Amino acid sequence: MASQISDVKAIIKRSAEEAGFDLAGIAPAADAPELKQFPEWIAAGHAGEMKYLEALDDRGDFKRASLARVAPWARSVVVCALNYNTENSYSTQVHDPTRGWISRYAWSRNDYHDAVLRRLKLVEAALRQAVLGELQATLTTRSYVDTGPIVERVFAKYAGVGWIGKNTCIINQKKGSWLFLGVILTSLELAPDVPAPDRCGTCTRCIEACPTDAILAPYQLDSNKCISYLTIEKRGSIPESLRAGMGRHIFGCDICQDVCPWNRKAPASTAPEFDPRPGLVNPALAWLAEMSAEEFRAVFRGSPVRRTKRSGLRRNAAIAMGNSGNREFLSLLDQLAADEDESVRESAHWAKTRLLTSTE
Repeated sequence: MASQISDVKAIIKRSAEEAGFDLAGIAPAADAPELKQFPEWIAAGHAGEMKYLEALDDRGDFKRASLARVAPWARSVVVCALNYNTENSYSTQVHDPTRGWISRYAWSRNDYHDAVLRRLKLVEAALRQAVLGELQATLTTRSYVDTGPIVERVFAKYAGVGWIGKNTCIINQKKGSWLFLGVILTSLELAPDVPAPDRCGTCTRCIEACPTDAILAPYQLDSNKCISYLTIEKRGSIPESLRAGMGRHIFGCDICQDVCPWNRKAPASTAPEFDPRPGLVNPALAWLAEMSAEEFRAVFRGSPVRRTKRSGLRRNAAIAMGNSGNREFLSLLDQLAADEDESVRESAHWAKTRLLTSTE
């Protein structure tokens, strides 16, 4: 029996590589020490409006705080990582005031959930086929890509995929941090891999580079201040105190990863799904702000950008124009100041005032 379990682990690793994953490892399903901080993080309000993170189990406890409670049958967690980096410039290297920034992971037409889950299902199938006899009859597996009651990065650490950086992203010594994570919970008890050692050292570049001070301290992120949260998850108006720090970000933010030394030599992805589409790398602000509902649906069909909705995208574009220092946007902002959407109108008024009073 022990030899078969060993064979299953080897099959999992091989099938992950064949499916196109860049990294794969096994973590125990036990509750890690890092998960004890989750309730405190929620209680402090750091999850913002992301209420799905506050999902409770039958006992009234946070699901993501204990995998052992929500999936007591799970014995091991298979963690697979897919590199989505491209050879394009980082956000910190482009400075055109007429253009905005869409986060690196959203440049393609494909939603990463689909790209990762498709590969993950192949690994899950290989796992199930590798188990024989009595074990097969009792085997339970579940695959998740951002949809399960699990804090993926914690299990990625204990699977040896990477360490949790001070910006809370998973970082791999060879691949960097441009990684999508997928997990397979299994009732099979597999030998875990060695946890990845923390190699951030004394470096604090991600903390210092964050324009909205969202990284409160090493390994502690306040979503309410995070540009990714503000441009994607936040509905309605964005707090004025944070708008200037958003710069020209339209959807997501890559700054804390762009400045990370471990991403200096991060390899480009070989997955064709992540090839950037023309126009989405450093897109024109005017184009985004004037985008019709029909064009929004056509351009971002299947894209993660749909999550922010057209109103959020145009709100973000208005704020970015206010931060651009480019007064040529004033006439367009006049139009947006009369928009039917309240958050777009209010953001456009703010942007006009900022441009007119700016001394930069």
